Formats: sequence, C-alpha cells, structure tokens
Amino acid sequence: MPTTKQDLSALTKLGKTSAPSRTLEVFPSHGANGMEVTLHCSEFTCVCPLTGQPDFATIEISYVPDKFIVESKSMKLYLETFRNVGIFHEHLAVDIGKDFLTFVKPKSVSVTVRFNVRGGIAIDAVWKS
Repeated sequence: MPTTKQDLSALTKLGKTSAPSRTLEVFPSHGANGMEVTLHCSEFTCVCPLTGQPDFATIEISYVPDKFIVESKSMKLYLETFRNVGIFHEHLAVDIGKDFLTFVKPKSVSVTVRFNVRGGIAIDAVWKS
C-alpha cells in the first residue's frame, strides 16, 4: 500500500527547516505484523557530565512497530538535542529508550549506544523493553 496523504497529515518537521526538539513524530504503520525497523546513527555526540569533554558514539534503535513508525527526520532532530548535554552513556540508552516508548509506542524496542574509546575504554550500553 503506498503512502497516503493521510499518513503524512500529522508530520510537521519533514520537508521543513526545524529546530532540534526532544519530541518524535510518527506516521501510521501499514504492516503491524512481521516488521522490524532499525535506525542507525553513526555521528552522535554529547559531552561528559563532569568534564564537558565531547563523547562520540554510534546509536542503533531496533523496534517492532505497533500502530506507528517513527519519522526519521524527527529522530535526527531528537538526537541533536543531546549534542551539548552532559550525560553518562548508560543513562543515554535509558533516556532514548523511554522517550521512544512514549512517542512511538512500539511492541518492543532495543537501544544500543556504542561510545568510542576514551581513556582506553569503549562503552556499549543496551536498554530493552
């Protein structure tokens, strides 16, 4: 089934210049059964909550949609809101996962944050619902 005008009716960020926002937009799923969606972000940045030094990571969000699919531009703008935020890596995985549940309401979601090596240690954190 092709995308319809009704599928697009609630989207306010797609096709427009939009500021980063801690909200996610969704559109209706046409295939509630048997679909899994994975989002990859290879250019994520935030800062250390104590030192303010930059941290770089890749983020992967895999989910099984229920009624809605996340709109990717709103996801990009959402992730940009963390750029100057001081946050522990493990807290980031939880925050993204809980926000994703709130806005998208998937059947299940897994958020993996993979931070680059810093001080000789790389950190991966996974949050699942």
